[in-house]
Amino acid sequence: MTWWNGNRNNHNRTKGPKKVWIDLENSPHVPFFKPIIEELERRGYAVLITARDCFQVCELANLLHVPYKRIGRHYGKHMIAKLVGLGVRSLQMVPTVIREKPDLAVSHGSRSLFLVSSLLRIPTLTIFDYEYAKWGGFGIVSPSWVLAPDIIPDRAATMLGIEEERVLHYPGIKEDVYAPSFRPDPSIREQLHLCADDIIVTVRPPATEAHYHNPESEILLDSVFELLGSSSNTKAILLPRTDKQERELRHKWSELFSSGKVIVPEKVVDGLDLIWFSDLVISGGGTMNREAAALGVPVYSIFRGTLGAVDKYLAEAGRLTLLQSPEDVRSHIALIHRRMDGQPKAEERPALQTIVSDIVGILELGSPVQN
Repeated sequence: MTWWNGNRNNHNRTKGPKKVWIDLENSPHVPFFKPIIEELERRGYAVLITARDCFQVCELANLLHVPYKRIGRHYGKHMIAKLVGLGVRSLQMVPTVIREKPDLAVSHGSRSLFLVSSLLRIPTLTIFDYEYAKWGGFGIVSPSWVLAPDIIPDRAATMLGIEEERVLHYPGIKEDVYAPSFRPDPSIREQLHLCADDIIVTVRPPATEAHYHNPESEILLDSVFELLGSSSNTKAILLPRTDKQERELRHKWSELFSSGKVIVPEKVVDGLDLIWFSDLVISGGGTMNREAAALGVPVYSIFRGTLGAVDKYLAEAGRLTLLQSPEDVRSHIALIHRRMDGQPKAEERPALQTIVSDIVGILELGSPVQN
């Protein structure tokens, strides 16, 4: 059942372009991997894409025209449910992976991909940008390579049981991979019925089902809703993480929802479009915070888990405001219109080319170009 033997030549594969397997396990993976997939295909490589049906992964992939094979779903936040879900999804993946015979498996921390690749002896490149995430299997079986923003020190990976020589870096932050190619679509204003006089606030609740969740984030979210409710000319676009979370917030803040002061998009929207046409962003998760920072939109973090190196860097650079108490919410958040230029500021960001070059180096030479 295994075909990869650690050598450059894979004698059990039919001749053809080398193939990369990419798994989309969470919604931020979709915009991140889209330009990577396109660049790999432009260079002549084949790409197998699998996607987990949860957290709007498949809906977002459809919106961004990323083809994929749907495999598995979310089984709940409890540890036993997560372990069962991991096992079931991994087993569901095996027939597809055996048939497709990828030469390299790449993910942004997909546990299912890592487990299947370990069983089938497929080399893996694991990308990460939060050093305090728990990676199932690491410490027992290590990935072939890990790749992180150069802001994150090598010791963060070695603490997870990964040898230092396997730790690679790319410049900037994850969002620099796709933000430079973003071109705003103003039709989102009409789609969401946004008025020019309203102060538009995009709100992303904390990931309450994540292992790193701190209940203090929910206290801060309550303070955010209280602040928005007290302002006469604000409209909040809420992006709940799950249907259950949306139901709970609708019940708790029913008056804000019924008055139209807080709205939930009826269908999946491009997060970058929404951020760009917002006056500010308030988020309990890393990706939307960093996307706003990458686009130069004022952003406030209500994340209260252990702060990672990337968020520390953005906060020190003045690109992200960290909120630590309800008083911070009331005193730090500025509910004001921002000046919107026609297009995001164009910058040269080499993150994409560095990541793709490392993938190609592993495929062709058996090691990344950085080594």
